[in-house]
Amino acid sequence: MKNKVVVITGGSSGIGKACAEIFGLEGAKIVITGRKEKPLQETVKYLNDKGIDCLGIIANSDSEADNANLISDTVRNFGKIDILINNAGISMRALFEECDLSVIRQVMETNFFGAVYATKFALPHIIATKGSIIGISSIAGYRGLPARCGYSASKFAMNGFLEALRTEMIPKGVHVLTAAPGFTASNIRNTALSKDGTSQGESPRDEQKMMSAEEVAKHILNAVKKRKPELILTGQGKLTVFLNKWLPKKIIDKLVFNSLAKENDSPLKKVS
Repeated sequence: MKNKVVVITGGSSGIGKACAEIFGLEGAKIVITGRKEKPLQETVKYLNDKGIDCLGIIANSDSEADNANLISDTVRNFGKIDILINNAGISMRALFEECDLSVIRQVMETNFFGAVYATKFALPHIIATKGSIIGISSIAGYRGLPARCGYSASKFAMNGFLEALRTEMIPKGVHVLTAAPGFTASNIRNTALSKDGTSQGESPRDEQKMMSAEEVAKHILNAVKKRKPELILTGQGKLTVFLNKWLPKKIIDKLVFNSLAKENDSPLKKVS
């Protein structure tokens, strides 16, 4: 990673911040984005204090113009891009029948089109360095999760996009990684959208029992070094993907429903 230039969207907290730190400590130059200036600059200072060369750029993942500016600013400052980590994302939790369509649209714009925009503008530079494109997906991209239909749709779309791109990039020597962390301790559930688009506020799950963002970042770094095509994390995540592939749909549907219905204030309790 020495002197590699790594761009991380949504890098001011959670998995993005953890990736910025671990890649930076390996000698990479880091560019992170965030929607809010204060937490973004606090993260930049945190990384700088650790001796990491880091640039923070205010950007909305769902903005095509912001993504174009992100890439041009990175190249202007560092001259190249070696690795793009499409990490910026938002979740949601609501029954589809009760959910405003604007919530689905916002999740798709942020999670899917945000990755598309950043990848589109960064791709010529990554082709030049034969670098890596990483998408932070989810187990929800392999198995649709009830009460998270918009989130699942966005991650299924990301998975298909990355798989197609990986195949296209074979002659170019570009590495494409789909990383599915599974349930990870982060603030994504706190900021998840409810049925009307307001923030959920509190996580419905026990964050203390989840894999840490720092551990996820270590796995991602290792996968990038080995240029792996896919990374599925946590025992629960691996089991879910395996069972979803091999069990009859009626059985896995019921298992998933019952599991998520146990969450605090689960919308599924209304229909169970």
